[in-house]
Amino acid sequence: MTISATDVRFDADKMWVTLEDGRVIGVPMSWFPRLMAATEEERADVQFSAFGLHWSAIDEDISVPGLLEGRGAKENAA
Repeated sequence: MTISATDVRFDADKMWVTLEDGRVIGVPMSWFPRLMAATEEERADVQFSAFGLHWSAIDEDISVPGLLEGRGAKENAA
């Protein structure tokens, strides 16, 4: 069974991802340098899929399973 993201929001230091089962995951923005460098408009332009989140303008993909395992962009790149 796959848990999908339904919402994402940002504060100064964290990305908050709401999952369809009601959980909210907060992860440090430092895990995702492209998102840290993105404008508010670029961050708002997110597409949700069954497996994660995608930002076309900054070429960023984040998987929900990776978030649940505590992996950031650097770990996903390996």
